[in-house]
Amino acid sequence: RADEEAERLRREAEAAAERERTLFARSIGAVLPMRTPPLPPLLRVRPEPRPRQRERDDRAVLAESIGAAFNAETLLETDDELSFRRPGVGVDVVRKLRRGVWAVQAEVDLHGLRRDAARDRVRAFLRDVAANGLRCVRIVHGKGLGSPGREGVLKADMKHWLAQRAEVIAFTHATPPDGGHGALIVLLRSGAGPA
Repeated sequence: RADEEAERLRREAEAAAERERTLFARSIGAVLPMRTPPLPPLLRVRPEPRPRQRERDDRAVLAESIGAAFNAETLLETDDELSFRRPGVGVDVVRKLRRGVWAVQAEVDLHGLRRDAARDRVRAFLRDVAANGLRCVRIVHGKGLGSPGREGVLKADMKHWLAQRAEVIAFTHATPPDGGHGALIVLLRSGAGPA
C-alpha cells in the first residue's frame, strides 16, 4: 500500500510539472535554442584610485609658483627678510624705501582675507593706484600673530605676487611705525597705467 501511495504522488507531481511547462510554453510563445553557449562574464580589473583633486591642486601650485619668472639676482637680503628690485633699479632705491624716504600715497589692508581674496584685492589695488599715477603705496599683509603657528599666511605670497607685477619696480618691509614686517612699501614705475 505504501508503494502504491508513493507511485500515485510521483505521477501527480509529474502531471503538475507538465502542466507548469505547458502553461509556461504558452505564455512565452515559440523559442529557439541558443546556437552558442553564453560567454562567461568579463572580469573587469578596476584601475587603481588616483587622487585627481590633489593632482589638480599640485599643478595649480606649480603653475602659480612659476607663473612669472623673476631673476634671483633681483632679490636683496635686508636683515632676515628679502626685498625686491627689478634689474636696473639701484640698491639705494630699496634703502630709501626701507627708511621711509618716499611718502606713502595709498594703502590696502589685507587682514582677515583668505589667499585668493587677498591676491584679487592686491591686483585691483595696484591697477587702481597705477591708473591714478601713484608711485609709493603700502600693502598691509599682517604679521600672522593671529594665525595658526603664528606664521603670516600672506607674507610669503605677497613677495611672489608683487614680483610678478610689471608695474612694481621695488618693495621692502615698512618702517616700524608703518607696520614693520607686517607691511610692505611698494614703489611703482612712473606712468605704469592700468595693468
